[in-house]
Amino acid sequence: MPVNSPGYPRRPSRANITPEQYRLIQRLRERNPAENPPKEKADLGSHLADLVASTVGSWKFVIIQSICLGFWIFCNVSNKTIHWDSYPFILLNLMLSFQAAYTAPIIMMSQNRQNEIDRQEAKHDHEVNLKSELEIELLHDKINLLREAELSEILHLLREQQRQIDELQKQLKAASSKSDLA
Repeated sequence: MPVNSPGYPRRPSRANITPEQYRLIQRLRERNPAENPPKEKADLGSHLADLVASTVGSWKFVIIQSICLGFWIFCNVSNKTIHWDSYPFILLNLMLSFQAAYTAPIIMMSQNRQNEIDRQEAKHDHEVNLKSELEIELLHDKINLLREAELSEILHLLREQQRQIDELQKQLKAASSKSDLA
């Protein structure tokens, strides 16, 4: 809806908001932040980082990795199998170090991306709240102006009625003094 359309009230002449706030609300009305939330723009790497972070950060991953580590250790300690990585499990340590070396930065990328999304959403929420607050303030100002106009009208009518009552009292006194004389 355009800013100057009938749906938006013009700025009241005696509004309590500052000119900067009024310009801000006009810009927010044009952008209409409530209907235009921030859109997520993620490339393949970002989606992959999110997938890795969600997988590594799950109980399913912990359980599967624990089973694999237990199987690896059992096979290399047991007397019935070939020992490809005997006790202190240097190959296992190398693989776990390799996994950690890649997993940590990928999780950090995912967290950084999520932080940016959260910042954008917080900024969007702030704009929506600010617009709502300024709109409410404008409505308060408009209601106050309408009340002042109504009060002015009521005071005018009361003065007019008081004038009429005074006039009727004068006429009544004049009529009663004429009847007393007669």
